[in-house]
Amino acid sequence: MKAKISTFLREKSLLFKADQLRFYFYQFKNRSKNISFQKNHPNFKFPPDYLMYESFQINYESYYKSGQSAAKWLLSIVAKYRNLESLKILDWGCGPARIIRHLPEILPESCEVFGTDYNETSINWNRKNIENVSFNLNSLEAKLPYKENYFDFIYGISIFTHLSEELHYTWKKELTRILKKDGILILSLQGDLFKTILTESESDEFEKGHLVVRGNVKEGHRTYSAFQPNDFVKKLFSDYEILEHTESYFKEGKLQQDIWVLKKL
Repeated sequence: MKAKISTFLREKSLLFKADQLRFYFYQFKNRSKNISFQKNHPNFKFPPDYLMYESFQINYESYYKSGQSAAKWLLSIVAKYRNLESLKILDWGCGPARIIRHLPEILPESCEVFGTDYNETSINWNRKNIENVSFNLNSLEAKLPYKENYFDFIYGISIFTHLSEELHYTWKKELTRILKKDGILILSLQGDLFKTILTESESDEFEKGHLVVRGNVKEGHRTYSAFQPNDFVKKLFSDYEILEHTESYFKEGKLQQDIWVLKKL
């Protein structure tokens, strides 16, 4: 038993050190262009590099532009199904506010915007630096402080992709509790094309419609990875209407996640 514990701790330590080295590599690699972009946007507050790294990448221009375009893209989807006036919106797993910070700028003033995340450092930074958004610190436990049937629209970008199967079910239940009837839920998941990075045994489980989880690190961390076959998603959200499903694809050599647009019945 002691040998197993020692091996586990040693492997965990190596993963942590490898992650630190990766962070320093990308911080140094992007340093010059990040300094330049910051000078050209002196009034825009960027989160600390490690916060950005944990949830995205250390690229200031990409953080700024991709967050802005993602905010517009999300609202364009919602606008297909309902009026954007007086919406209550939740960014589930908001991280250091890459997307949510842009929503108040492009939404009608009658809307209310909320963000929740389990990273205390991110939430503290958001509260001090992001205006017109209400932030909440949650734990990995599926429990949020919002009333039942409160939100018109909830989105989670690459959040279920870092959770265990048990938390898929408990978080789905909690999101359903706080989402209004006919409310819209948009999620990004690791679908069929991600089979290309699975091992043979993992791929076999995926083909059977089972969730595949790689969990050798802390649950919720970006290196904790879950892969969701279509049948699993349809079963998990069997009490929702599937409005849209865009399957994963390659863009500039990178895998893009599936997008599911769901409506609570």
